[in-house]
Amino acid sequence: MAQETRLESRLSRWVGRASTPRGAAVVIATVSTSLTIIAGLLMTVSDRDQFPTLGSGLWWAVQTVTTVGYGDHVPESPLGQITASVVMLLGISFITVVTASITSAFVTHLRRESDSDTAGAIARLNEINERLERIEAVLDGRSSRTTPPA
Repeated sequence: MAQETRLESRLSRWVGRASTPRGAAVVIATVSTSLTIIAGLLMTVSDRDQFPTLGSGLWWAVQTVTTVGYGDHVPESPLGQITASVVMLLGISFITVVTASITSAFVTHLRRESDSDTAGAIARLNEINERLERIEAVLDGRSSRTTPPA
């Protein structure tokens, strides 16, 4: 299998931290907040006419990342529109991928617990089976002594 890139290993560590609902919430909130702040900064820099302040860029970023899109702030410069396109795609795809990865981690965790429960149940059933065989052997030994020869 191909060697993991640095980004993949970092993402794996982040997803590993999200093995609990609280950890998942922290990862999703961190990714969402980071993406929103970076997008707001980029939009303020790339389309100064429409987004003269950091506040207006951040407001647009919140609308875009959350896919609300009121339309009260719209990029007009080509660089602003490219930035908007990238942010929209990242907002939809990256958050979806993070959420899917966290869901996968939960499913894997539950499977491991289920497998360990199953293994324990099988071991217990084997113990019971061995006890029953010993009981049958004892009972067979008794019945052969008490049965009159034919």
